[in-house]
Amino acid sequence: MKKAVIVLCLLALWLTGCDTGSSSSSSSSTSTSSTSSSTSSTSSSGTTYPDNWPLTGALDVHDPAIIKSGSTYYVYGTGVGIQVKRSADGLAWSNIGKVFNSYPSWASTYVPNHEDNIWAPDVHYYNGTYYLYYSISTFGSNTSAIGLATTTNLASSWTDKGMVIRSTSSNNYNCIDPNMVVDQSGRIWLAFGSFWSGIKLIELDPATMKPKSGATMYSLATRSSQAIEAAYIVYRNGYYYLFVSIDKCCQGVNSTYKIAFGRSTSITGTYYDKSGVSMMNGGGTIFDSGNDRWKGPGGQSLLGTDVIAHHAYDANNNGAATLMIKNVHWDSNGWPYRGDAGSSSSSSSSTSSTSSSSSSGCN
Repeated sequence: MKKAVIVLCLLALWLTGCDTGSSSSSSSSTSTSSTSSSTSSTSSSGTTYPDNWPLTGALDVHDPAIIKSGSTYYVYGTGVGIQVKRSADGLAWSNIGKVFNSYPSWASTYVPNHEDNIWAPDVHYYNGTYYLYYSISTFGSNTSAIGLATTTNLASSWTDKGMVIRSTSSNNYNCIDPNMVVDQSGRIWLAFGSFWSGIKLIELDPATMKPKSGATMYSLATRSSQAIEAAYIVYRNGYYYLFVSIDKCCQGVNSTYKIAFGRSTSITGTYYDKSGVSMMNGGGTIFDSGNDRWKGPGGQSLLGTDVIAHHAYDANNNGAATLMIKNVHWDSNGWPYRGDAGSSSSSSSSTSSTSSSSSSGCN
């Protein structure tokens, strides 16, 4: 009888310990940006975090570009001079200033009526140097340009290297939303594009980190609604994965932004979604479409292949654009998915039938 009582007590304690559910808290500059999933995984930093990282601090951001230098995380985002955030652990974030104290001097020559904000930065470390590509444009226009800045230390200042590539109203593409990627043979590429004819790819000259003379411009993805942008390419186990943002951004809680993806054995395509639909024909498997609280996820970047950062609009905080960081899982067939997919809206279907009423990109 005594043994039975002990067993029952231990069972009760075990059951109580299993009840670890918690309620979400509202987002602000000092609150948690996401509720933790019951599933945890190991981040690329080697630290085990919940699938939705429990972020605190200065979380206001659009189009976060995440990078890690040593043990320190940085996020670069759309804003005047390009917004810069830093975190010692990837969870608690602080604003630490901006990349530029004045607008790049070349910008007005190519984009005369540019916005004050510099859009959608992309940051990578390559051969001892950090490269930061950024966008100059105006909302709804493809008179745009991509610029480049470099540094050897993220804690020091950046040197602007001027224009990389531009588009005008006579082009059928839009030179914003850059993403630098090095392929498995060591060739360097720049993906870019927003609306118009979609996502493009061009090879870079390693001497200048700007397009090679006479380089071919490849088309990677397009949609009948034109609502596709924010390309980000990673390589994993024989495939290049193209992540994009689709549909309508920058409308607060009315945003319909979603993160979608496809893959290809060649960096130049063709990229197919899980249903076998080409991304040149509107294909794209949904990775994240948000939920009742977090609207319009998009503007994504990846840290390695196992962590993704993006913004979403907080319905509990007047639709504020908020930083989110999540673990990326991979199934046995090599397709990415979210470990928290059971707690927010998600789909694995093609996006080809989805349309958008927006006439311009988020950035």
